[in-house]
Amino acid sequence: MSSKILIIDDDLRNIFALAATLKSKGFVCISCTSAKEGIDVLKKDNCIKIVLLDMMMPDMDGYEAIGMIRADPKIAGVPVIAVTAQAMVGDKEKCLEAGADDYIAKPIDVDKLLAVIEAHKTNDRR
Repeated sequence: MSSKILIIDDDLRNIFALAATLKSKGFVCISCTSAKEGIDVLKKDNCIKIVLLDMMMPDMDGYEAIGMIRADPKIAGVPVIAVTAQAMVGDKEKCLEAGADDYIAKPIDVDKLLAVIEAHKTNDRR
């Protein structure tokens, strides 16, 4: 069975581009435009193997969302990959310190994204 990936991003263009790319590589993608909705979906769907989480969203940013995911024993073990346009010095470390398993900067390098997903898709610790 294909790995299911949850994309959480407030920009529908980003979701469309990511989902189209990942679907073409055989992944099943579901998406949410808010962190709260994404966390709710993650709690209900045990088949999600990886979360691609935009770090800069209104209402609840990725840092707060990672904190909520890591605090919930039911979903704490799902690998979360921080996706951000904030590619400044220290941003990767900030994402990893917040609890992300990995980090990828926008614009996304597809080969790098696929390598990161491959490295983490079997790490679901639920």
